[in-house]
Amino acid sequence: MTLIQTIIIAIVEGLTEFLPVSSTGHMIIVQNLLGVPQGDPFVHAFTFIIQFGAILSVVVLYWKHFFRLDHTPAPVGSTSWQKFKHKWYFYWLLFVGVLPAVVIGLLAKKSGLLDWLLDSVEVVAVSLVVWGVFMLFCDRIFNKGKDENKLTESRAFKIGLFQCLSVIPGTSRSMATIVGGMQQKLTRKNAAEFSFFLAVPTMAGATLLDLIDMFKEDTTWATEHNIMLLIVGCVIAFIVAIFAMKWFVGFLTKYGFKLFGWYRIIVGGIILVLLFTGHSLVMVD
Repeated sequence: MTLIQTIIIAIVEGLTEFLPVSSTGHMIIVQNLLGVPQGDPFVHAFTFIIQFGAILSVVVLYWKHFFRLDHTPAPVGSTSWQKFKHKWYFYWLLFVGVLPAVVIGLLAKKSGLLDWLLDSVEVVAVSLVVWGVFMLFCDRIFNKGKDENKLTESRAFKIGLFQCLSVIPGTSRSMATIVGGMQQKLTRKNAAEFSFFLAVPTMAGATLLDLIDMFKEDTTWATEHNIMLLIVGCVIAFIVAIFAMKWFVGFLTKYGFKLFGWYRIIVGGIILVLLFTGHSLVMVD
């Protein structure tokens, strides 16, 4: 990968990480357009690691949630465990919510399914269209949440199950978890914010596993050039994601998913037409 390719891909990641359009799918498409070799272990790891760079913007924008414990008195008669859970409840919900993704993600990675999916533009295109159609109607189906509906352990776990759908590139982790939150009667705003929070442990775990695997299998990738690309990609994705996330919460709260659904259908449809007519997405050698 070149520095220019890295900058372009990182900008795309920052713009799309929190939008329900699939950041991984868009990076795979852009990598193909830029002629980035697919199947390369470093390219796979780069795709995940710079997503974590974007996810760190959540910690910056919502730092009061991540660095504050609940010091209010626990209910009378609470056990030691209940008191502990009351104090650390925000982190407990994240733990419960991320469990399904840990199990499904590890199974997909160990089986090799994840690497195969990351190399398939066809899978991305089909997912964009299928879930795009779903998003045209999901507001009407699920948008019944109320501000007083609190996030509970049960709701967090079920949202985590929805997040597992994002193992398929083109699905969108953001879309899956926000819809999961809406299905659990949360407002679009509250569902979106928990989606952001849940992304932090999810992507931290995925990034750590990728780094461990890369160092176990082969360390020749850790050249000065590649490490510099990772740093540049993470920094750019982080900065762009901050602005994209702030815009997205306001837009989603006011307008819902429909515009993103049409966008996904158009982009996925164009790619499928190109592929089925024998055209290559590789525009740069």
